[in-house]
Order: sequence, then C-alpha cells, then structure tokens
Amino acid sequence: MPTLPDFRLETYFSRWEFSARYHLTASDAETIAVSELLELADDDGRRRWETLALGYTETRGLPALREEIARTYDGVVPADVVCFAGAEEALYLAMHALLETGDHAVVVTPNYQAAETIPLSICEVTGVALVASSNWMLDVDAVERALRPNTRLVSVNFPNNPTGAVPELADWLRLVRLCDDRGITLFSDEVYRGLELDREPLPQATDLSATAVSLNVMSKAYGLPGLRLGWIACRDHALLDKLERAKHYTSICNSAPSEILALIALRARDQLLDRNRGIVAANLPLFEEFFGRYPELFEFARPQGGCVCYPRYLGADGVEAMCTRLVEEAGVLLLPSRIYRSELTSTPADRFRVGVGRRAPQEALARWAAWLEQRS
Repeated sequence: MPTLPDFRLETYFSRWEFSARYHLTASDAETIAVSELLELADDDGRRRWETLALGYTETRGLPALREEIARTYDGVVPADVVCFAGAEEALYLAMHALLETGDHAVVVTPNYQAAETIPLSICEVTGVALVASSNWMLDVDAVERALRPNTRLVSVNFPNNPTGAVPELADWLRLVRLCDDRGITLFSDEVYRGLELDREPLPQATDLSATAVSLNVMSKAYGLPGLRLGWIACRDHALLDKLERAKHYTSICNSAPSEILALIALRARDQLLDRNRGIVAANLPLFEEFFGRYPELFEFARPQGGCVCYPRYLGADGVEAMCTRLVEEAGVLLLPSRIYRSELTSTPADRFRVGVGRRAPQEALARWAAWLEQRS
C-alpha cells in the first residue's frame, strides 16, 4: 500500500490543540456532557443505556441506530446504512471500495486532506477549485471538463470545510444529474449539514441518486466527536457489502456505548441542531464586529453553512507568520492556509480557518485584539 503523506491538520493539532489556551479554529459545534445527553433520552434510550452489555456489536451498526439514521434522509431505509468509527474510517474504506488503479477521480478543493490524499494513493485525480472570487462557488462546468472516460468518482464536501460554502440548489442538482448521466459515483461529505442559518440545507446526495454516497458523522453539526460514530448512506447494496467486508479489517464494529449515545442524540436531533445553530447565530455578529475593526488586516464573510469559515489576512507579514506568532505569544489557535494546500489545484495562501461553533469566543477575540493592538 502506498505511504500516505503526513496529515497536516492532525500534525498541527497534535502540537497545539490541547496546549493553546484559546481554540478558535475548532471544526465542531459545542459539545455537551454525557449527563446532558442522557437527559434528552426517551424511555427506550435510557433503558438501553442502563442495561448495556459491553460486548461486540453488529458490524453494520446497531439496528435501532441504523433505523434512526435512515430517518434523517427522505428516501433511505436502515438497510442502506453502514456505521463506522467516525467519518475518517468511512471515507478511507469507501475510497478503496470505489476506486482502483487505472481509474480517475475528481475532487473539489479546498477540502479535508483525506478527501484528496486517499484517492491520490490509489489512482489519478483531478482537482476542481471552488471559485474564491465568487464566494467559493461550485463550478459545475469545470467539473464536467475534468471528467474522463475512466472517471469513477466525484468527491465533494458541502457545507465545505474550510470555507463554509454551500452551492446553489440548481448547481447541486446539475452536479448530481451529471454524475448519474455519466455513470459516476458522487461521494458527498455532508458532515456539516444542519447548521445552515439563512437557507434550507441541500437535499442529501443519496436521496437524489441511487448510486450516490452520503457521508455523515456525529462529530460536526451534532457536536459529539467523542462518540467516534459516523456512517455512510447509499442505496447501492453491493457497495455496502464491500464496505462491511472492508470494515472487518479495521474497527470490526463500533463502540457499544457510542452507539447507544448516538441513538439518543439522533432521537433528539432537532433539539441538538437548534441549539448548535443558535450558538453559531449568536457568535457570527461577534466575529463580524471583530474583523470589522481591522479592515486593513482582514476580509471576512460569514459561512453559508456549517461552523467554520475561511477569512483572508491582508497583513504584510503573511498568514503563516500571523498564525504562528498569535498562538505562541497569545495562545490563540488558528489554522493557516498551508493546512489546506492542495497537490491538485492552486489554493489561496492568505486564508486561515476560524471556527464559529463553540460558545463564548469573546475572551479569545479580546486576547487576539489585544495582541493586534500591541503590534501596531
């Protein structure tokens, strides 16, 4: 198996995520304690938790959990769902199940690094960049031009990490039709779906196409990354069978406590998502006010969906130096643009990722402001 490159984000986080005082680039919504989650449990969920035996679980996932996951879609049944140990395992195994040497894939950039590096370790890959000058627009024409006779996969992530971009519905439907018409699998990372504030979420890919693959997880929009519980929904059962057999070589099955807690959370999903959208909505004016104080240094646009965004840094020292000095001198952690560089397309070198899904960013923003004032 080809050696994968270092995972830039995780390498950077291993240095700073738990040592920096202010984590202002978190990719997930504010989490809750187990006690708070259990307060949301219905009678069945509480009984399952209190009587839980810590044995092995079913490879595809707890049947009741798969049933609840299916309810988050319009046209999915429990048999269309396989659970995984987080989204990363699902992404890794899906790419190996869908692609072979000699195939070709198209990946939209910027992206979560694994969406690019895993396909690159298998086959030829072409990148198609979101259009930064048009608020990170999805260019479906560019995707179509990138297709080849041996293209097997188009991989997208909306709401996008790191930009917060969400395509227009007409563009999204056109991309789905394009893949269907060409016999190409659309792999759709939808882990931030549900955190849109000013627009309806896009229809999920697997609800629109019998061959599309929808990826989701409890980590991002639900704010429960400690559960390490993700899933793939797809109506192609031959692919799901391949994924089950591949999972036998990785996690084998999910954590039994995580499955019960995820079941409780999904049954209370409206409450959790309402809460997390409320946190994002309360935070955005704080970030807009902060960046608005320094128009000579920053360009900021609120995300169209999700809880991360990708402001521009205009300072002469450059974004890498700014982020490094900020965390070392003030303890405020951001993700510089090099974390999101691509081997496939040019990517902006003057951006940084900010997370807007955690509660009470005021102290971190005040510390950042004080640091900026000291430099002036």
